[in-house]
Amino acid sequence: MMTPDDILQESFCIIEREVGPHAFSAEEWPVVRRMIHAGGDLALAHAILFRNGAVQAGIEAIRKQTPVITDVTMVAAGINKSALARCNLAVHCFLNDAEISNQAAEQQTTRSRTAMHKALAKYPEAITIIGNAPTALAAVCEVVRDKQARPRLLLAMPVGFVGVLESKAEAMKLDIPAIVVQGRKGGSALAAAAMNALLLLAQGEPGN
Repeated sequence: MMTPDDILQESFCIIEREVGPHAFSAEEWPVVRRMIHAGGDLALAHAILFRNGAVQAGIEAIRKQTPVITDVTMVAAGINKSALARCNLAVHCFLNDAEISNQAAEQQTTRSRTAMHKALAKYPEAITIIGNAPTALAAVCEVVRDKQARPRLLLAMPVGFVGVLESKAEAMKLDIPAIVVQGRKGGSALAAAAMNALLLLAQGEPGN
């Protein structure tokens, strides 16, 4: 019988063997590997892009106990609670706040976009994780371009078919540290996996 750790390590070995040679740095690869494991998708090795020293910026932000904001509760649920506690980090998601629905209806926009504007107004330097809604990523881009916020790290991984490519293209123009899943792929599991890898790296562990 294999232990959970045995299964994880064997999975990583399979990923490394099947991906083969790659151009990721020693810091970037543990993040990519964990995302591939979470998504069961080797093609992610060709879709993940790191910009502006994203991994090191993320590690420094974690060590400085920077607040974390997410677009959906599914991302928050997937982030390792023990690792968050060890790093003394708090995760915030405003999607289900009472006033968000009314504000979104008044503005004729999505709750995700409205909630992200609220989150960045309260935590303008937050580690910002978008794992679901392209409208939330579009909101991040708007706020950063307007110099109203400057996240210390952006994980840009919304998924879907409407507005996804456009929002990611805008995110890649920002001059902030970012990890982007190019194309239509993404999702809460990938976003949480990337954050979990960064939490391990920030604690001096090799992303295992």
